[in-house]
Amino acid sequence: MHTVAAVQMISTPDVAANLATARRLVADAAATGAKLVLLPEYWAIMGLSDSDKVGQAEQLGHGPIQDCMAAMAREHGVWLLGGTLPLASDDPERVINTTLVYDPAGRHVGRYDKIHLFGFTKGTESYDEARTIVPGRSVGTVDTPLGKVGLSVCYDLRFPELYRAMGPLSLIVVPAAFTYTTGKAHWEVLLRARAIENQCYVLAAAQGGQHVNGRRTWGHSMLIDPWGEVKAVLAEGEGVVHGQVDLDFLGTVRASLPALQHRTM
Repeated sequence: MHTVAAVQMISTPDVAANLATARRLVADAAATGAKLVLLPEYWAIMGLSDSDKVGQAEQLGHGPIQDCMAAMAREHGVWLLGGTLPLASDDPERVINTTLVYDPAGRHVGRYDKIHLFGFTKGTESYDEARTIVPGRSVGTVDTPLGKVGLSVCYDLRFPELYRAMGPLSLIVVPAAFTYTTGKAHWEVLLRARAIENQCYVLAAAQGGQHVNGRRTWGHSMLIDPWGEVKAVLAEGEGVVHGQVDLDFLGTVRASLPALQHRTM
């Protein structure tokens, strides 16, 4: 058995305040016995405008956000998957929306740049991440004591072929900032589908509430098992959701219903 945890936040435009909140919640997660902790998308900054994150972009390996993540992983002896943070790109007006992975010694050991960029318009609600984000190009995985972990971010959840490209996984992580509108409609069913079709655990860490910039996010951070059962969930507000990854149960599911072996394409 391996205990994992997802941190849920309501991030603000104040980076220092968000770092302090993350430190408190990661400590709470570690106190549950979690050895792998996931932060949500945009955990370090949810700006008043989409372009605010450009001004906070860090070079890989340098900056207060990355220093904070390394320190949290090292202090609590956990695998820390850093939701997303803005990394500098070659375009001065856009960033790379990146998940960084730190091992329990605080070493940077993995990276994934969000590939699929969210675009949505319904009435007065409109989003276009491509205006401020450069898309990633490569699938991301990392080997941990839980096995192979597949890295994805928010809107990636709607593209099942991404997860197939990762190969067999023990765990999929989904840091997210799903809007209230799309989250209410699709969040849980998509997470459960990814768990069922890949026969693995899914850990999702979300933004979950009303933000200073007026945006409302859906929350519902959760852990789902390979049979598609929701094992733990936090609906709204700051907090931590945690549970067990049971690799024996994962093996039992794959043995009784060998769908991954039955694939023909």
